[in-house]
Amino acid sequence: MLIVGAGVNGAGLFRELALQGVDVVLIDRWDFCSGASAAPSRMIHGGLRYLEFGEFRLVRESVVERNRLLVNAPHYVSPLPTTIPLFCRLSGALTAIRRFLHLGGNRPAHRGSIMVKIGLKLYDMYTGKHRVMPTHRFTSRAEALDRRPALHPDTICTATYYDAKISYPERLCVELVLDAEAACSEAGAANYVSLQGASGGGVVLRDELTARDLHVRPRVLVNATGAWIDLVNSRLDHETILIDGTKGGHLVLDNADLLAALDGEMIYYETPDGRVSVALPWLGKALIGSTDIRIENPDDARCDDEEVDYILAAISEVLPGVKVGREDIVSRFSGVRPLRYSGKVAAVQASRDHYCDLIEPTDGVNFPIYSMVGGKWTTFRSFSEQVTDSILDRLGRERRVETPDLPIGGGKGFPVDDEARARWLADLSEQTHLDDDRLETLLWRYGTRAADVAAFCAAGQDAPLQHHATYTAREIEFIIRSEQVVHLDDLLLRRTAIALLGEMTGDLLDDLLAIAARAGNWTAEQVDRERTRTVEILLDRHAIDLS
Repeated sequence: MLIVGAGVNGAGLFRELALQGVDVVLIDRWDFCSGASAAPSRMIHGGLRYLEFGEFRLVRESVVERNRLLVNAPHYVSPLPTTIPLFCRLSGALTAIRRFLHLGGNRPAHRGSIMVKIGLKLYDMYTGKHRVMPTHRFTSRAEALDRRPALHPDTICTATYYDAKISYPERLCVELVLDAEAACSEAGAANYVSLQGASGGGVVLRDELTARDLHVRPRVLVNATGAWIDLVNSRLDHETILIDGTKGGHLVLDNADLLAALDGEMIYYETPDGRVSVALPWLGKALIGSTDIRIENPDDARCDDEEVDYILAAISEVLPGVKVGREDIVSRFSGVRPLRYSGKVAAVQASRDHYCDLIEPTDGVNFPIYSMVGGKWTTFRSFSEQVTDSILDRLGRERRVETPDLPIGGGKGFPVDDEARARWLADLSEQTHLDDDRLETLLWRYGTRAADVAAFCAAGQDAPLQHHATYTAREIEFIIRSEQVVHLDDLLLRRTAIALLGEMTGDLLDDLLAIAARAGNWTAEQVDRERTRTVEILLDRHAIDLS
């Protein structure tokens, strides 16, 4: 098996197949989880908005998978109370009916409290059998404005329901890869390896680090490249039109007043043009977004200045009592949603559901190609399970491991209550002689994999980084050595959130380069190249200026 694309769909499928003992290789031309899977709104959600478009099956699947992630990945996925400010009672009914019947309904129409009430009743109904969080509630205007005086004064009430958030999506994706490799000796993953094309009954792969080519003959190939699916299929001599992606821009802000207004919850609000946006607390910062703009070339996805203006204007509409400006932005990011092709349907109406397209073998390409179209973070496991079962059936093999209740990475044995956490920390402190505060930081960064990190840190001379005291030199070295860090941006953007949280400085960059150079035996020339590359990527893709 060859899987091309190591976003969450590809990594999830890699884990599923490895657990069944399948000989499987996963590749990505960049780092693991460096495309759309690294650019979500940090939500694990059931898809309340999908009810408006009649996608009941997707909502049911999403709610079940959300609840499973709360249990299987409690180190990164946690409950998220979500509040919707409402400004009218009856608005939006006609538009909602037209959307539900797929008759259009693209004109802006704010959803009134009655329509939101109906939607939340349905949402609670879907979660009834699998409920792990409270049902929705409505709050009066007086109570809402008393709690959040920064809300728009025209607010007539608010509605609050529960979904979930993910703190480190990129790390969870890497954990899927690590789990797969640990489960099966025949499973291997390689970042910075690209598919060049079909040749001689197989495919040509290129090591992007050495520019060397390798010819392999897969029995089955899975195209899990998201927004790049059609481009990859064309390299395999198949012209397809499966993807109609839209880019979603987000901003990360350091604004204490905005964080206070959020009060530990996500605010789910409508923009003046009728789109839905979110603002939520994320690792001590505020994350706001997003946009929904069609894009031809996914390599061009950037959160541009026009999007920045749009996002800032939208949050200022719903929270006019909070001053939010460009000076608060510490980073920005954008990814392309791999939406299934929908022709002329407006982006807001494009389905967020997933399916697998199958191209049977031909004379020129004598292996089947499965293309994983659509999907979202919340449903990656169920999507991967569905594709795995289809492939196992083709291979004439039986499933031997079920994954609905299988913990991921550092979610294995995670202490979920205060008493269990105190015992876990005390035991690890006795083994490593690290203090509880340090170990608790590691626990929330790595889950129970913190035991391995702590043991490595305790095994040698260690000290906090001079320019980022919550990390130590040996902690960074552990990540580099054990998590396939190739370039420094892998570390700054995906194995940690240092860059996106606005914690990068030139001095810190040099500290981290020194550690990476020691771990990888880099020459002075390699260090210079890596520094230049990292500075360019941070500026180009995230508007982080280290010059």
